[in-house]
Amino acid sequence: MVKARVTQNRSQRPSPVHGRDVRAFIRAPVIPALEAQPYREGEDKASQLQVVLQKWMESAKPPKWLWRTIAAVVLGGQVATRILKGKIHWRNTYEQLKLVGPKSMGVALLTAGFVGMVFTIQFVREFAKLGLTRSVGGVLGLALARELTPVVTSIILAGRVGSAFAAELGTMAVSEQTDSLRVLGSDPVDYLITPRTLACMIAGPILNLMCFVMGIACSMMIAQLVYDVPSVVILNSCVRAITAWDLITSMIKAWVFGAIISIVSCSWGYTTGGGAKGVGDSTTSAVVISLVLIFIADFFLSFLFFQGQGDALKQLK
Repeated sequence: MVKARVTQNRSQRPSPVHGRDVRAFIRAPVIPALEAQPYREGEDKASQLQVVLQKWMESAKPPKWLWRTIAAVVLGGQVATRILKGKIHWRNTYEQLKLVGPKSMGVALLTAGFVGMVFTIQFVREFAKLGLTRSVGGVLGLALARELTPVVTSIILAGRVGSAFAAELGTMAVSEQTDSLRVLGSDPVDYLITPRTLACMIAGPILNLMCFVMGIACSMMIAQLVYDVPSVVILNSCVRAITAWDLITSMIKAWVFGAIISIVSCSWGYTTGGGAKGVGDSTTSAVVISLVLIFIADFFLSFLFFQGQGDALKQLK
């Protein structure tokens, strides 16, 4: 009889928690379990609530966008530290420069050329009615240098290069290739992310300057062929209106936008999970977030660089 009772008591005991079941046991809902337990006399209700809240906070996960934003900030700091210390993998940087620069040049120049022609059509039509055709080149040059060229170039880079970075690093993260790099003694930030960031920061301003020249050249061509406005008039007006500061601010914007694209795309790809679907979601999200941050940064940089009244158009009188 005694042995039977002992065996029965042992069978009624809850089975111990082992291995992976520990995490499932910890993450189990605690509030329903607490409600199922009767209130014990002599025990403070506040202490019970504190225990419940503590367990809930330990098991709760932060929103995905929050920890990805934190990861992007931390990653940006790590990349900046490595660049300042000179810890750069130059071979990988050169390979990424070929992807960001020459392979993106055709699309960027084509887009900049058509942007210049579209704005030339609008400006010449309106300015000709006022007899201010000689001012078209100056206004167009200011618009291209200060705003259009940096933003358009960055949009091209975000769509082509940013998506490639996010997809590539996302695939590596899902297939655990980044973990393999750590096992081999290589830091993924040094080997993968810093070269991509440096490539975007170098190629962005260069592409921006080339797109500006392309936009002005196409504007001169369309003005000459369609509206019989001499190309020399457009060029002279542009040269008189634009200053060195306009070109410097344009390059600074392209440099900042390149850093934003690379950091966001690499961090979103580096923190990818969930297989092939996660890679696709990270790629789309990286491009969208990059574009939003580009426009936000463009506003603050323009507000910083161009305060007060401008006098660029006075040179066109």
